[in-house]
Amino acid sequence: MDPASFSRRSFLAFSAVLPCAWRALGAPSKIPIGIEMYSVRDELKKDPQATVRAIAAMGYEGLEFYAPYFDWPPAQAKEMKKLLDDLGIRCFSTHNDESFLRNEKIQSAIDLNHILGSKYVVMASSQPKPGLDGWKAVADELNSAAEKLEAAALHAGYHNHQLEFTPIDNIRPIEILAKNTKSSVMLQLDVGTCLEAGSDPVAWIRANPGRIRSLHCKDWSSAKGKGYSVLFGEGIADWKAIFSAAQSVGGAEYYLIEQEGSPFSQLETARRCLDAYHAHGF
Repeated sequence: MDPASFSRRSFLAFSAVLPCAWRALGAPSKIPIGIEMYSVRDELKKDPQATVRAIAAMGYEGLEFYAPYFDWPPAQAKEMKKLLDDLGIRCFSTHNDESFLRNEKIQSAIDLNHILGSKYVVMASSQPKPGLDGWKAVADELNSAAEKLEAAALHAGYHNHQLEFTPIDNIRPIEILAKNTKSSVMLQLDVGTCLEAGSDPVAWIRANPGRIRSLHCKDWSSAKGKGYSVLFGEGIADWKAIFSAAQSVGGAEYYLIEQEGSPFSQLETARRCLDAYHAHGF
């Protein structure tokens, strides 16, 4: 056997198993880290482009715009996309009011998300009718939106709050959504609200393989007066276990820092959370 040929085959075989071995050894994540722009909402309202420049300068690799983006004219969206390209960062997804995914508005959402280069159009929250049947109706709405989005090379997603993890007749609404939506619908996990509702984010990820393609990395503390004001890593979230499950089972494609408010300014909070994320070895 030609030694050179053997060496090449050995190298290729080794290269194929290396990523799995690297993860098994607990190597740092290669999942890109972005920010949900609600975290810097006041700055974004004052000057969108300057705010995006600031978060890129901190080292964020991408972002998720939230509902106000929907009112941007195409020209403004194109200017933002050029800025993102110039800065070398991506718009991973957008957060949308429930109405944006309905027939009368979904084409506008498609057009804007195409311009921005995002992949997921996420329903940020819903206002279901009472009972579990109300949540089944939300699932139907997501499936309908998913069909239209997928025809346009986009994907639907749903973002939870505490409500979705609060049981109704011993069933959590998030379970109704997971069971009754297409597997292509991303279940974007908000870690902090899952924790506050008393649920286990790791167990939820493991119960829904391939569906947890992005996470809002928001910490939470049960200590009096703290709640969501804690920075990343200062609350009760077991981020190592959460990220391990998200990557090995959940199908995570990107992470998003989210912060609802802290003792610091919004931009300083965003910087401190990213610094903490890296300081934890992620």
